[in-house]
Amino acid sequence: RQQKWKSSVSTQAKMPPCDFVPEKYESYPYEHMQKIREQNIAPSLRTYYKKPLLLHQGHMQWLFDHEGRRYLDLFAGIVTVSVGHCHPKVTMATQKQLARLWHTTNIYMYPAIHEYAEKLTSLFPDPLKVVYLTNSGSEANDLAMFMARLHTHSFDIISLRGGYHGGSPYTLGLTSLTPYKHGVANGFGCTTTMLPDVFRGPWGGSHCRDSPVQTVRKCSCTEGTCLAKDQYIEQFKDTLNTSVPKTVAGFIAEPIQGVNGAVQYPRNFLKEAYQLIRERGGLCISDEVQTGFGRTGSHFWGFQTHGVVPDIVTLAKGIGNGFPMAAVVTTKEIASSLAQNLHFNTFGGNPLACVVGAAVLDAIEEDGLQKNSEDVGTYMLLELAKLRDKFGIVGDVRGKGLMIGVEMVTDKESRCPLPAEEISQIWEDCKDMGVLIGRGGLYSQTFRIKPPMCITKRDVDFAVEVFHTALQKHVERAA
Repeated sequence: RQQKWKSSVSTQAKMPPCDFVPEKYESYPYEHMQKIREQNIAPSLRTYYKKPLLLHQGHMQWLFDHEGRRYLDLFAGIVTVSVGHCHPKVTMATQKQLARLWHTTNIYMYPAIHEYAEKLTSLFPDPLKVVYLTNSGSEANDLAMFMARLHTHSFDIISLRGGYHGGSPYTLGLTSLTPYKHGVANGFGCTTTMLPDVFRGPWGGSHCRDSPVQTVRKCSCTEGTCLAKDQYIEQFKDTLNTSVPKTVAGFIAEPIQGVNGAVQYPRNFLKEAYQLIRERGGLCISDEVQTGFGRTGSHFWGFQTHGVVPDIVTLAKGIGNGFPMAAVVTTKEIASSLAQNLHFNTFGGNPLACVVGAAVLDAIEEDGLQKNSEDVGTYMLLELAKLRDKFGIVGDVRGKGLMIGVEMVTDKESRCPLPAEEISQIWEDCKDMGVLIGRGGLYSQTFRIKPPMCITKRDVDFAVEVFHTALQKHVERAA
């Protein structure tokens, strides 16, 4: 039987009903799990919350812990559970394939890789029709860098500050967030440029971004012009003129920055940046690890929201709903640069992974999840914007579809990040009331809301009410 538990914080919000009953937890006691964590699991793998959750089962947008408590999952295993935990369609397809064929590697032909390659590339505009399957986002970005360098015969790659493109030694040069940097040489041939962040950056106004919610900053731009975009493009040109050779290998950007807290750029920034890179012989790489597969609502791919067609696209996370898989999609011409020598991936495009990937695409279409992302995401953004207007510490609400960031500040004037311990308390309170959210940003000051794309408006009402209660609690503590 599902256990009822009393939160340490009281809320009027009623958790939406769920008729799924989790199995009884039968593994080690919590304390024993903690001991294993301390002794046998690498300490660099940190856990969330003062008392980490011991999760036992998942069902669509819900997670259940070892004591049977239910949580609304608004972080989806870091933007990875795209269609829902243990989605029946994906589970069934995987079970069938498990009994048929697990693995042969792509030295042989088998149906799954061909069916999936056709299905996935059909969702891309020409000429992006060739896919190289890998196992993780870091690996996909690593390969994208490699392809760009091979194809252009140039070496330098530009990325935006605040970007996260992986933790492998190669991609660490593109990743531009201090907590991920280690004191070893990395990033040879990688140059970062100013992030066009219209909330925290030097320029930004009230019409800049492609979001139902704009910043509270004032704006004097006339119709069709954007001062912030022009200024950030000047900074981009400055980087090109001072920090890299006359020819470059490429430029990589997330359509909306993920780990940095759903940061959005001014409209048309990417379009102009792509043009500047192409003038120097470089390739444009769109990192769709978090924004792909309909999450932004209005389009299937994040790059489409900027009106651009990249030369290389990298995919991971939501591609497999939690199964470890990733992909690099590019043109036939660029892909053939890699074919001059051998480049092999043992598990990439494995039969099991391809069947999972195909089932995820079917679920997105059949469950109408792109449309749901747009409708429910827009509804949530507008509800959260009401909290921004009510509380001085909610500095910015932003995003598109179900890719949402809520940036916390000491006050709206200074935009100074709210101290970590205060943010942590709000975050813990939300968890105690049954809502799990992520954290991001340079100072861990932004709440990241990127749930499974199956969540409902009713779930949103519950989550927003819980967040409201947690903010109210913070005000009372501060007083």
